[in-house]
Amino acid sequence: MRAQQENPKRSRLGKIARRTFLIGTGAIAGGLAIGYYFYQRDFDNPLLSDQDKGESTFNPFVKIAADNTITIIVPRAEMGQGVTTTLAALVAEELDIALDAVIVEHGPASSAYLNQAMLIDSAPVPAFDDSFTAGGYRGSMEILSRFLAIQATGGSSSTVDAFEKMRFAGCAAREVLKQAAAEKFDVSPAALVTENGRVEDPVSGLSATYGELAASAATMSPPADMQLRTRSQWKLLGKSQPRTDIRQKVTGAPIFGIDVELPDMVYATVKMNPHLGGRVNSIDARQAEDMKGVIKVVPIESQTGNGFAIIADNSWRAFQAAEAVNVDWGPAPYPADSAQITARLREAMQSGDRFSLREVGDPDKAFANSTPDQILEAEYEVPFLAHATMEPMNATARLKDGKLDIWAPNQSPTIIRSVCASVANLDSDQVHVHTTFMGGGFGRRAEVDFSIYATKLAMLTDGRPVKVTWTREEDTTHDTYRPAALARYRALLNDQGLPTALHAAVAAPSVTASVIGRTYPSLPMAGPDKTLIEGAYDQPYAIDNVRIDAAKADIAVPVGFWRSVGNSYNAFMQESFLDEIAASTGKDPLALRLELSKSWPVATQLLEKVAQMAHWGEKLPNGRAQGIAFTLSFGTWVAQIVQVREIDGSIKIEKVWCVADPGEVLDPAIFKAQMVSGIIFGLSSATGQEITFSEGMVEQSNFHDFDAMRMNQCPAIEVEILENSPHMGGAGEPGTPPSIPALANAIFALNAKRIRQLPLSREVDFA
Repeated sequence: MRAQQENPKRSRLGKIARRTFLIGTGAIAGGLAIGYYFYQRDFDNPLLSDQDKGESTFNPFVKIAADNTITIIVPRAEMGQGVTTTLAALVAEELDIALDAVIVEHGPASSAYLNQAMLIDSAPVPAFDDSFTAGGYRGSMEILSRFLAIQATGGSSSTVDAFEKMRFAGCAAREVLKQAAAEKFDVSPAALVTENGRVEDPVSGLSATYGELAASAATMSPPADMQLRTRSQWKLLGKSQPRTDIRQKVTGAPIFGIDVELPDMVYATVKMNPHLGGRVNSIDARQAEDMKGVIKVVPIESQTGNGFAIIADNSWRAFQAAEAVNVDWGPAPYPADSAQITARLREAMQSGDRFSLREVGDPDKAFANSTPDQILEAEYEVPFLAHATMEPMNATARLKDGKLDIWAPNQSPTIIRSVCASVANLDSDQVHVHTTFMGGGFGRRAEVDFSIYATKLAMLTDGRPVKVTWTREEDTTHDTYRPAALARYRALLNDQGLPTALHAAVAAPSVTASVIGRTYPSLPMAGPDKTLIEGAYDQPYAIDNVRIDAAKADIAVPVGFWRSVGNSYNAFMQESFLDEIAASTGKDPLALRLELSKSWPVATQLLEKVAQMAHWGEKLPNGRAQGIAFTLSFGTWVAQIVQVREIDGSIKIEKVWCVADPGEVLDPAIFKAQMVSGIIFGLSSATGQEITFSEGMVEQSNFHDFDAMRMNQCPAIEVEILENSPHMGGAGEPGTPPSIPALANAIFALNAKRIRQLPLSREVDFA
């Protein structure tokens, strides 16, 4: 169905005409007509092949049974961010039903649930850039998203992507239900109203439940002129709703991947080479094979790692047996320790093999015509980071009667389906991915390794399901890490203390190349990876001469999407440097940011609001100080102020004020919760987290040496929401990036200690 009513806050997704892409990209070649048809086609409704008796399917998002059971399909994975509530509300709003009157299910792996917004946001242009060129990039990515048809949860895109398509799904179901009722009552559909799962005729008083009408309604086509509810008509959207998953989580229902139990199940764990990417020279498993409950010791060779698995009659026995195996591990394909890895980053910085996504004016000429006293320089460094999800990696697989079923807490079911089909030598339609709830994702569960290992073991268990659970130590030492990165910043300052030229160079491994390399090894990675410099090149600061360079560092440590990706480190570097500019010239850090962002009212309103909330500029008691930072990421503008206090030589984070502007908020409570979550995630990384290497192996192994912020350390957090941005943005990740530099800047304001390397605990103690 095609939208007849366009939301202005989403309009940039569709403004670029298809012919602009087809004519302007050089993609005109033989087969264009076929490609255009492929782009235009509707994807099959995956619910049609798996309907219960008495159940009718209207579209990929709505099922209604004869007993009036209404099921809403949510195509994104629930990992705490609230999609089973907010996305369900998009459909329920148009169906005129309450959330407590519906069942919410995760959709099967299907191209019908592709995530277009995630791909569109990956276009290498700033979120505030509405130029024709930027529209062309986004339009190209929109069309590419249809060809790739990836069903994935990530990029803070779930609500943005669903906002129109899921409302139209509910609207379409409502309208055909009215048509069915109109035939039954012999009236015009326009005369009917819907409420609480019923269609009613106000004149005659006749009514019917959705269930009574479902079978006939599902055979009808919705009208071409469907109208979505306007914001003034919303009953659910724009208001905080009780979460649909809260009862399951409070009562401990078996909803997570690690809870899966099936008849005749066996259990397994894996132990992969701790030299990540290294081979296995030899395995001596004789002692393990003799241990009670051990069924089999299985070597594993795969595109994501090499090692072995223990299959046993329970997970604990598998864990114990894994420790009894003697292995000669092959070496790592990367430098042996953290110092050598940092040296490799410096080499990449010096190599000159760079790309730039933003160049304004002529920064080289500006610096060449300056004097040394006008130039400020700084170097920043950040470490690798683990995802450290509370639920360790796991997956259950069963290969039986030519059909592979995979139960996994995952963020990318269609990718898992295609990769595991190849592993098992099956067609994709023979693989069924059952997406469970996740005990934390943060990008880690977009990977395929845990599903690959489960698939390989299911091929050896004679039709019995096998649950593969990683130990915490295996999880921590075999993550796909947030990249380590190094950056050099240089600014030319005028007499007013404002930068007239800015040059930054960032060196880091490529997340995109690493992910594609282990997911689809035969697929070449071409073009620049914007994740290296997102959070730096795409910020709304007006400077006459700017260049932001990225240098890809070829370091074979597996890296992946970590909450807010490149924004997580580039925000720390750039916002710290802006603070250094302010300090070097005696300017107020807030005033500097207001001056540089004055062309973007969304940013200035945000900064002014957070300053008002925190009483910025007012004298604080001795031993207290505040720091400020701003980052635009995933379409959401976020400003934060962190207040710290010195207690007996240690730093206590007392309070965080946060203002976010995503353009439009559908559930304020869930949005604020995501901001709080992102802040705690960022502060945890800033105050003590790092992944280091020695002898080619990760040194950290569990929460004792890679911990998150504890409750007694958590500051008070106050969040306010503005809705001035012209485009809808995300919620899951944008809270993380500014929290890190705001804390670093607060520490400088407190004790004049400028810390340019994370974690900050390298130089200060935290209470």
